[in-house]
Amino acid sequence: MKPSILALAATMVATAATAQEIPQANNEWFTAAQDRIQQEIAKQPITNRAKNVIILIADGNGVGTNYATRLFAGQQAGGYGDEFVGPHEKFPYLALVKTYNTNAQTPDSAGTGTAMMAGVKTKAGVLGVNANAVRGDCSTVAGNELASISDILAAEGKSVGIISTARITHATPASAYSNSADRNWEGSVPEGCTQQTDIAQQLVAKMKDGTVDLAMGGGRRFFVSEGAQTDEGGKGRRKDGKDLIAELKGAGVQYAWNDETAGKLELSGKPILGLFEDSHMKYEADRADEPSLAQMTEMAIKSLSNNQNGFFLQIEAGRVDHANHAGNLARTVRDGIAFQEAIAIADELTNDEDTLIVVTADHEHAIAFNGYCGRGSDILGLCMDISNDKTENTGEPLLADDGKPYTVAGFLNGAGSVLTKQADGNYYGGRPEVTQEQAVDLEYLQQALIPKSSETHSGEDVAVYAKGPWAHLLEGTIEQNVIFHVMHHAATAN
Repeated sequence: MKPSILALAATMVATAATAQEIPQANNEWFTAAQDRIQQEIAKQPITNRAKNVIILIADGNGVGTNYATRLFAGQQAGGYGDEFVGPHEKFPYLALVKTYNTNAQTPDSAGTGTAMMAGVKTKAGVLGVNANAVRGDCSTVAGNELASISDILAAEGKSVGIISTARITHATPASAYSNSADRNWEGSVPEGCTQQTDIAQQLVAKMKDGTVDLAMGGGRRFFVSEGAQTDEGGKGRRKDGKDLIAELKGAGVQYAWNDETAGKLELSGKPILGLFEDSHMKYEADRADEPSLAQMTEMAIKSLSNNQNGFFLQIEAGRVDHANHAGNLARTVRDGIAFQEAIAIADELTNDEDTLIVVTADHEHAIAFNGYCGRGSDILGLCMDISNDKTENTGEPLLADDGKPYTVAGFLNGAGSVLTKQADGNYYGGRPEVTQEQAVDLEYLQQALIPKSSETHSGEDVAVYAKGPWAHLLEGTIEQNVIFHVMHHAATAN
């Protein structure tokens, strides 16, 4: 046998012409892999200074959640799902990212956001301060503040934009501009706290001093006085009586609160504040009379591009996280597609030679995938059996040992728990029956194990994808704070 093995090895390392002797050489999987190898060989890093830096963060969009969105996008396009390639998955550089906070194996978005925006890991629940600060203790902010990438690049003469489908004062967007002992101090600080202002006021200050040029998202209630009516008939929550929207408008900042007013914005570089909901913006599946993440991205890039020195732009798909917390995969993947559309427009409107684009997540969720599903099983639906004579599944659901079908995806904990609280205070239960029609419904909550009103994050690695100047520095397995250092190096390299 040894001579035959040696002969096959010699054939496989031969020239392209000789490679046709390999029996599988014309197989589509074989030729696709050969094409990929050639792409890798031809890859050349870009080492120009980055005029622009864009980081897109889908909150909670770890490798598993990204996989669910990939299948959903591909199946919506008429394929099996797994073969689909998202726009960020075409980027040339990729790394795995360790997401833990200094005091938390499973991270929160404030600590992870600070790592990416300021270059150091810190505790869960704090923003723009190092690990010496104590969450909830205002007195520990002074002396422990961190400069964000927004602060640094604004001082270099670049424009700065921040976009989120969550409240603009929420953890991830706030990590780009805030220094706070608690992420929850969005519209007020505790009595006696004189060391910092609330997060909304910090954004206003940054917009007035020219550090932040554009901010778009939800969170209108924290900019309006308590009890005062907001644009859509809600009520403000500020206890200090301030109208921060009026304050910014008085300082020359353009303001938009719906599709119509957003359409009237001058994208000339003049500062912009867009607050499209009192709390978080709507899920993509429910969106009405407010711009999509892709539309906000387009407006931001067109406006910020008026600065000849370039810009920094943080874009967050915040509601991917919220749908996961709800155990509602149907909304998770639809917001995941909206995120991919924002990536695509950011890529389309910029040049690889002068713009670093980084796509990542702050953390993953407790999402899990069942087996052994046949090809094309609906990612939102039941796990169908593998066919032995064709590519597509048999259309027959697989059954668990309890005799009931199960969905392709589920959660380890959350509101969809199969355990329910009984009169004696204990949790008992068994899995309910579920049909394909029920499972693919927009309102369906995936079955979960541990009962929790809100599903949790998980501590596993997430991916980071990159293209443009110095993107090649993102490779291997890295600490999350390294992302800041790549962005900073790209924007300041000689």
